[in-house]
Amino acid sequence: MSNTVILIPSRLAATRLPNKPLLKINNISIINHVYKIAKSSLIGESYVATGDKEIFEEVIKHGGKCILTKKDHKTGTDRIFEAYQELKDDNIDYVINLQGDEPMLDIKDVNNLLKNTIEKKSKISTLACQIENEKLFLNKNIVKVTTKDQLNQSNLSTATSFMREIDNTKKNIYHHIGIYIYNVSYLEKFVKLEQTQNEKSQKLEQLRLMDNNIEINVGLAKTKPIGVDTAEDYLEIKKIMEYKN
Repeated sequence: MSNTVILIPSRLAATRLPNKPLLKINNISIINHVYKIAKSSLIGESYVATGDKEIFEEVIKHGGKCILTKKDHKTGTDRIFEAYQELKDDNIDYVINLQGDEPMLDIKDVNNLLKNTIEKKSKISTLACQIENEKLFLNKNIVKVTTKDQLNQSNLSTATSFMREIDNTKKNIYHHIGIYIYNVSYLEKFVKLEQTQNEKSQKLEQLRLMDNNIEINVGLAKTKPIGVDTAEDYLEIKKIMEYKN
């Protein structure tokens, strides 16, 4: 089995919901919910990567591992690359970029993606799930991905586009889940590339790869996690998780 580390980029300065990593659900902060999910995977060591001392202290206080990075990274991937370098471990083969705002993520989907990534010798892979209804399809906050082939649990297909708005007559359109698995050499290649205009205008860092003709493979998730992007998202997920508890 390849050596893998999970890195969770996190920051306080989210434009739509400031301080969201520290918001509480069942008296546990969102970032610590995600860290607990990462630990439960048994994939490898897990770390939060942040430029904010408040997040660093929150994770450490509850027994987690956290790497303090510089504050002004352009993207989460740039942040996790600095964290990866701080580990100074040449034995790592893959880095998983786990989003810090998905406290209901099903870790089994990540485990399955890692299995397929290693078996197919993929360099960069990500997750997607079915789009359940028209409302989600029209929501610009939900990123869509189109793939060369139809997805199933045992395959990976090549991403052909990522966008916020899309013509629904296209084939193989899925709801993109912003979790990535990088072969470490391709993570380094990614951060050395200049940001493209397409990436900046769409606010989608994966377009830096697409614009440089670097292949991204996509795996199918069984479950759709609810990301916390807005106050409405937070209240919705808080209600679900507190009810389950």
